[in-house]
Amino acid sequence: MQKGSAGYTMPAERSVGMDHSHYPYSPLPTRAALTWPSGKSLAMGALVLLEHYEWDPPPDAYSLRNSSGGLIKLPAPDYVQLTHREYGHRVGVFRLLDTLERHGIPVTVAVDKLTAVHYPWLIDHLMQRGCELVGHGVAASQLITSKLSEEDEAEIITDCLDTLEKLSGNRPSGWFSPEGVESSRTPELLAAAGVNYVCDWPNDEQPYKMTTPVGDLVSLPLFLEVDDEFALWHRRASLASWEGMIVSAATRLHVDGQTSARHMMLTLRPWLTGQPFRIRTLDRALSQVTQLDGVWAAHGNDIVKAFSES
Repeated sequence: MQKGSAGYTMPAERSVGMDHSHYPYSPLPTRAALTWPSGKSLAMGALVLLEHYEWDPPPDAYSLRNSSGGLIKLPAPDYVQLTHREYGHRVGVFRLLDTLERHGIPVTVAVDKLTAVHYPWLIDHLMQRGCELVGHGVAASQLITSKLSEEDEAEIITDCLDTLEKLSGNRPSGWFSPEGVESSRTPELLAAAGVNYVCDWPNDEQPYKMTTPVGDLVSLPLFLEVDDEFALWHRRASLASWEGMIVSAATRLHVDGQTSARHMMLTLRPWLTGQPFRIRTLDRALSQVTQLDGVWAAHGNDIVKAFSES
């Protein structure tokens, strides 16, 4: 092993594909054809994120320097940013759930520990609506990075899963790290904790198996290009453009999936897409996508199960 210019530990020699052993390089044309139940060509789902931002995170916590929401970066406590985010927990999530439900899209919800602890009513509501919960760390203000010790990261994962199980009655089988950020140990620690699938790696249009020294996982890639925060907040795409992205992507994946099935998980944030002037855009996009013949609407764990059994 050798040290890179930024001090990160790197492999001394390049391997084929990525510099890790979690999966081999797998060009799509070399794979066996994937099929979904009833011969559907496109699995469609939604991952809704419920994230808690702390007013005063621990001094050693790592968070994004310029997180989304609010106005400009203000001194703590930044009530504009904090309450802008809280809008999703109070209002936006219900508008988002209603819209997805109206189009028959089962909802998978990534919930961090502090959201579950501070909003138990919301956890009960999600379970009553038949949502699947996946683990999402401690808080959006406490990211998982390689600066954490192995013991601390393992505790974060277990603590989140235990909390969600206690409050919902179901232990999550899936995981999405806060902001999708991992350490080099995360896949192994997730497998050790009994997690079946992870959504952190946006590198494919099909699920795929990941291996670790303590067990296997399935990677369920999210579609980063149409992620609402990435498209609307960071890239400043217009609502019309975002609608076009969703419909065009789903249409092409539906066509390509007739040869080998594909999946498309929309990543949605209640404080962003749950706003009254944005929800109509998602509504219109889903109206067009769900009219495609051969779309299978599913929770994340259903897609992973079908992949594993194929």
